[in-house]
Amino acid sequence: MQILSVSLKNIKAHRDKELHFVSGINVLSGANGVGKSTIFEAIGYALFGVDARDFVGNVERFITIGEKKGEIAVTFAADDGDTYRVSRSVGAGSRWLLARETGGAFEVEDHAGATETESRIKALLKLESGRSLADQYKLVIGPFQNDFLGPFVLRQPTRRQDAFDEILGIDAWRKTYKGTSTLLAAVKNRIDLLSVEIEGKQEQVAVLPEREKELAGLVADAENRKQALSAREKELAASEKQLALLDGQEKMAHAVKSEIQVLESRIRDGEGKIADKQKRVEEAERALEALEKSRPGKQAFEAAEADLRSLRDKEKQRRELEKEITALDKESARLAQALEHETVEVEKTGKRLADEEKQLEESQKSLVADTRLSTAAARLPVLRKKEEALRSTQGLIEGRRAGLQEGREKLAEGVCPFFREPCKNIAGKAPRDVFSARVAELDKDGLDLGRQLDGLSREIAAAENARQELEALKIKAQVVDKQCNALSERRRENDDRRRALEGIRKQQEEAEKRALARKADLGNYRDLDREIARVDKLRTGHQAARDAFFANRKDAGELDARRESLKQMAGLLAELKQSLAAKRSEQVKLETDYDSTRHATVRLVKDQLVAEVAAIRQKAADLDKDRLRLEAEINRMNRIKAEIKARLAEKKRVAGKEAVVRFLRSRIFNNVSAQLSERFREEISIRADRIYRNIAETDEELHWGDKYQIVLRDMHDGALRERTDDQLSGGQTMSAVVALRLALLQTIGAKVAFFDEPTSNLDADRRANLAHAFRAIDVGREEVTEHWYDQLFLISHDVAFTEVTDQVISLDDHDRNPSCH
Repeated sequence: MQILSVSLKNIKAHRDKELHFVSGINVLSGANGVGKSTIFEAIGYALFGVDARDFVGNVERFITIGEKKGEIAVTFAADDGDTYRVSRSVGAGSRWLLARETGGAFEVEDHAGATETESRIKALLKLESGRSLADQYKLVIGPFQNDFLGPFVLRQPTRRQDAFDEILGIDAWRKTYKGTSTLLAAVKNRIDLLSVEIEGKQEQVAVLPEREKELAGLVADAENRKQALSAREKELAASEKQLALLDGQEKMAHAVKSEIQVLESRIRDGEGKIADKQKRVEEAERALEALEKSRPGKQAFEAAEADLRSLRDKEKQRRELEKEITALDKESARLAQALEHETVEVEKTGKRLADEEKQLEESQKSLVADTRLSTAAARLPVLRKKEEALRSTQGLIEGRRAGLQEGREKLAEGVCPFFREPCKNIAGKAPRDVFSARVAELDKDGLDLGRQLDGLSREIAAAENARQELEALKIKAQVVDKQCNALSERRRENDDRRRALEGIRKQQEEAEKRALARKADLGNYRDLDREIARVDKLRTGHQAARDAFFANRKDAGELDARRESLKQMAGLLAELKQSLAAKRSEQVKLETDYDSTRHATVRLVKDQLVAEVAAIRQKAADLDKDRLRLEAEINRMNRIKAEIKARLAEKKRVAGKEAVVRFLRSRIFNNVSAQLSERFREEISIRADRIYRNIAETDEELHWGDKYQIVLRDMHDGALRERTDDQLSGGQTMSAVVALRLALLQTIGAKVAFFDEPTSNLDADRRANLAHAFRAIDVGREEVTEHWYDQLFLISHDVAFTEVTDQVISLDDHDRNPSCH
C-alpha cells in the first residue's frame, strides 16, 4: 500500500495545495506555522475518517478563513494493484467518497453510507481490527504532535495499562471480567429475590382448602334462596293482576268525574263569552251608524289635503328657484373678482419671466469652456498609464534590491537561514561580495525613476485640476439648461392662463343672464302663500269628521263576523250541556260497580309480597357477591400456585447461570488479558530494544515492563541497574518512545506511519542515529529489524534526515508551493 498524493483546498493555511509522495521515507520540512502538521491532519481526516474537531475543536477553524467549505483528496495504491482516491469535504453537507481508477478516470463506488465506506477502506489498508480507522490513526499510526509521548509517560500504572490494552485490542477481556462482576451480583440478587417471592406466595396459598369448602356452602344456600324466590314471585304476579283490575275501575271513575268537572267549567265559560260577544255585536252596530254620518266630512278632508299637497310642491319649487338665483348672483360676483385678479397676475408673471430669460442667456455665455482646459484634461488617462508603468518598474527594482541585501547579510554570517546552523558549503571560506555592485546599479535606476515620477506627478495634478474645472463647468451648464427648460414651461403655463381669461369673462356674463331669467320666473308665485292658508283652514275644519270615520271603520267592518261567531258559540254551548248529562249517568253506574275497601286490602297484600321478594333477592345478591369473591380469591390462589411453580423453575435456571459465570470469571476472563499483554510486551520489547540500541548507541537494554512501564537496564559497578520514569533523561525517554512506537506499529501490521517532530528532546548524535535507524528499517537490516512498512512520513527540521530519506518536501511560508528534493 502506498499513498501517492494528497490535495487540500481551503484547509487552514492551504488554499490550493497538492503534494506527491514516494515509497519509503517522506520528510516534510519548513518554517514553523507553514502548515506541515496540517498535511498529516488532512490525511487522517480523509483517509482514516478522523473527526475534524479532534484537531481544532471547532470544524469551522479547519477551513481557511473567509471560506465556507473545504475539501481533501488522498490518492493511494492498494496491494491489489488498483489505484484509489478517497475524498472528504469539510463544512455543511460533508461527504466521504471512495473512487477506483478505471481507464484513466476515477469512478466513485456506490456505498450506503460512511460506515460502508470505512469498512471498504479498512479492507484496502488491511486494518480490519475491531477498532475504527480513526482510533487506530489517533492511537498508533499518526498520533498528534502533542500526544506523541502519549500514554508512555503516564505516571499512573492503571491508566497506562488501560491505554495500551486498548491500543493492543486486549482490553475487552479485562473489561469483560470487570463487567461480569456486576452480572454475577445481579444473578445472586435475582436468586435471593426469587426465594423471597416464592416464600411469600406460599404463605398466600395456605388458606386455599378452607376457601374451597366455604364456596361449596354458599352455592347450596343460594339454591334454596332461589326456590323460595320463585314461589313468592308467583303469588306476587296473581296479586298484581287483581290489583290492576281494581286500579282500572278506580281510574275510570276518577276520569269520568274529572270530565264532568271540565264540562261544567266549559259551560260556565261559554255563557260568559256569549254575553261578551252580544255586547261586541251591539258596539259594531253603533259604529256602522256613526261611520255613515262622518263619510261626507271625511271625503271633503281628503280633497282639501290633496290640494294642499299640490300647493306645498309649488312652495318647494319657489324655494329652489330662490336658492338658484342666490347661487347665480354669488357665482357672477366670484367670476368678476377672479377675472380681475387673474389679469393682474398674468401681467406680473410675464414681466418676471422676461427678466429671468435675460439672466439665463448671460449665464450660458459665461460657461463656454476654454480650449486650454480641454486639451489638458484629455492628457490625464495617458499620464496615469505612464505613471502606473513607472511605479511597477520601481516596485520590481525595490524587490530585487531587498533580495540582494538579505542574501548579502545572511551569507556574510555563514549561517544557513533555514536550519539556523553553520552552512557546511562555505565552512572555512571567506564569503565573496557579489551583491554591492548590483545594489548600486539598482539604487541609480531607482533615483532616475523617482525624478521621472515627480515630474509626471506634477503634470497629472495639472491635468486633474483641468478635468475638475471642466466637470464644474459642465455641471453648471446642466443647471442652467434645467433652469431654461423650467422657464419655458412657466411661460407656457402663463400663456395658458392668459387664454383662460376669456373663458372666465364669458362664464361671468352667462351667470348674469341666467340670474335675470330666474328672477322673472319668480313672479309666477306671488299669490301662493294666500292660497296655502285658505286650503289649510278648510282641511282643519273637516279634521273631526275624518277622525270619527277612521275610529269606527274597524268595528263597523266586523259586524257580520261578530254576529256569525255569536251564533256558533250558542250551538257549542247546547252540545256541551248534552255531553254533561251523559257523563253524569255514566258516573252513577261506575260508583255502583267499584268497591274501595276491597281495593285497599288487595294493595296491602301486594306491598307485603313486594317487600318479601325484594328481601329474598337482596339476600341472593349478597350470596352471589360472596360466591364471586371466593371464586376470584380461589382463582388468584391457583394463579399464585402456577407462579410459584414458574419461579422455582426460573430459580433453578438462574442458579445454573451463576455457576457458568463463576467458572468463566475464575478460569478464563481473569487470565487471558494478562497473558496476552505479557506476550505482546515480550515481542515488542525485543524489536524495540534493537531499534533503541541503534538510536542511543549505548549498551542499555530497553524493556517494556509490567503495566507497560519503560525500563532501561545496564551494568553499573558490576551490578544490574534498572531505571524508570523520573530516572530517565528527556532524550532517553524520547528515544525509547520512538523505538517502542516503531515496534508497536510493526506488531499491529500497519503499513504506513506518521511521526510529527520525533527528534524533540534529542541531541545531535541521537537525531543522526534516529535518522539512520529509520533508513535501516527501510532497507531491512537484521541488526535493527526487518522491513515492515511501505511508507513512513516525518515532520522534521533536522538536516540529518535529508541524507537518509527518499524524499524531502519543503513547504515555503510565503507562496506555499512545495519543493521536493
